[in-house]
Amino acid sequence: MGIVPESCNFGLMLATADRKRHTFEEHIDSEFRHFATYHPNKKRTVTRMIDIDLTGKTAIVTGSSQGLGLATVTCLHRAGANVIVNFFPDPQGNQATLAARLVASLGQRAIAIGADIRRESDVELLVGGALEGFGGLDILVNNAGVLRDKTMKKMQIEEWQEVIDTNLTGVFRTCKRASAVMNNGGRIVNLASISALVGFFGQANYAASKAGVIGLTKVISRELASRQITVNAVAPGVVLTEMGKSIPEASREQMIAQIPLGRFGSPEDIANAILFICSPLADYITGQTLHVNGGWVG
Repeated sequence: MGIVPESCNFGLMLATADRKRHTFEEHIDSEFRHFATYHPNKKRTVTRMIDIDLTGKTAIVTGSSQGLGLATVTCLHRAGANVIVNFFPDPQGNQATLAARLVASLGQRAIAIGADIRRESDVELLVGGALEGFGGLDILVNNAGVLRDKTMKKMQIEEWQEVIDTNLTGVFRTCKRASAVMNNGGRIVNLASISALVGFFGQANYAASKAGVIGLTKVISRELASRQITVNAVAPGVVLTEMGKSIPEASREQMIAQIPLGRFGSPEDIANAILFICSPLADYITGQTLHVNGGWVG
């Protein structure tokens, strides 16, 4: 048996431990009272893990039949959200086929709706489909976009206008219509791009459209703040979707040399960032641009 030092007072140690326990409990009680004061309609419980649960929320993701949109709509669905898979209604029906396959793989809580966001009537149909299908709207992710890369010298005004109409005016249209019916406390996430910051060669139309998205996001975030609707942008770096894979190999090598993490992004990298912004963990974030580019710029 070891020798207990005379200076060791077990009664004092137990009393000290008991005081600390009571102090901790008082701190927890104080935190709950503070939460109840500022969030009277929410319940708060102590859990061992932080979980993102979007059960009961309804999300529209534009351009979500493939690529980054597909990854995003799948991620939101896995978190419990009802989802609208939006596809561009091309004459051949290719996008409709992809969207139908995706909805079938997701199972319940997923609807496919074809809509060209350049057309106001189509946007009305898209938002109306969310209301009819799931009874409300909580999340809008503006992902649909096009590339028409050429130098300014060679670019035709039609190629400029097509990109602006889709990537910027289309975002304005969907934000305007969706916000009119969106539940208070909702989320709008607009996809910007690293191109808005860097200004890649041959992307005058694309870079201008995405820079416009960042400015639009800041304005709308202020206009919708009174309803606790947050509006943020996510600016991906180069992501290896079909669009990203179209970059010439030599250009890709030059780009990757500038990325501290040493790789291009995956669609899931961007989708995870969007999921965070759509979650309750991001309640106090609005008017911001989140750069997801491996440390390239931002």
